[in-house]
Amino acid sequence: MGDHATQQTTTGNASGPVEHARITASVYTSHVPAIGAAIDLGKTGEPYWQPLFAGYEPSKQWMHDNKPDVVFLVYNDHATSFDLGMIPTFAIGTAAEFEPADEGYGPRPVPKVMGHPDLASHIAQSVIQQDFDLTIVNDLKVDHGLTVPMNLLFGSPEAWPVKVIPFAVNVVQYPVPSGARCFALGQAIRRAIESYDAPLKVQIWGTGGMSHQLQGPRAGLINKEWDNKFLDRLIAEPAELAKVPHIEYVREAGSEGIELVMWFIARGAMSDVAGGPAPKVAHRFFHVPASNTAVGHLILENS
Repeated sequence: MGDHATQQTTTGNASGPVEHARITASVYTSHVPAIGAAIDLGKTGEPYWQPLFAGYEPSKQWMHDNKPDVVFLVYNDHATSFDLGMIPTFAIGTAAEFEPADEGYGPRPVPKVMGHPDLASHIAQSVIQQDFDLTIVNDLKVDHGLTVPMNLLFGSPEAWPVKVIPFAVNVVQYPVPSGARCFALGQAIRRAIESYDAPLKVQIWGTGGMSHQLQGPRAGLINKEWDNKFLDRLIAEPAELAKVPHIEYVREAGSEGIELVMWFIARGAMSDVAGGPAPKVAHRFFHVPASNTAVGHLILENS
């Protein structure tokens, strides 16, 4: 794929211009499992949880006003569909539907996730041809890493109002991909989406993080200053931020803070990275703690 793939229309068709898919925005959010439990158990209005959910109310309104056709959702599987028996670094869900997973307490009471096999297959074809090796998955159950962000942005509807392409990244078992690799992958995904011959509005979401550590002598670590600096740099200088080595995430943001490399896939897919104007910050939110995790959230609109 070359730069021509970034064009929104092409005139090389006898029937006239062909409209292509486009990325309208990127969304970034933590996916703490306890958030899902609070939703499922009706605790969102309790004093502990109310400030967190209040921070997502503007996001729900924004989503209502800017609803895409498809969400390309980057998340990590938590030993649900992938375990030590098989650890794909990057895996794209190309099926027509994805059931909520049983993570030990029964499946979450959320709608089935409906895929977009045609676009997902097109992305897989394009991205693999751009020399990124993806694992193609047609049998995939989705865990809280995907369903919690859906709740935070769409609430709890009877059916999800958008199609979803799940994109799982290994950030659980080392070796994990670098931020720079994820950033470059996001650029390849943008080129793939913008070469798809249908006028779909696509959002790309990066989920996970922010600072948290679940085990060991530093369990409970949260670094608010580092997290907020990360958000500043993700907006203003993502290419430089993507060069941060793994050890800094572990040292400054805890062992699970490495999930933040997934945000670079979404950020790399934004237009400014390919020379377009800077994105508009539609919403930014940060809250601690949520079950020993720092929750970060950001919405960037393509200008």
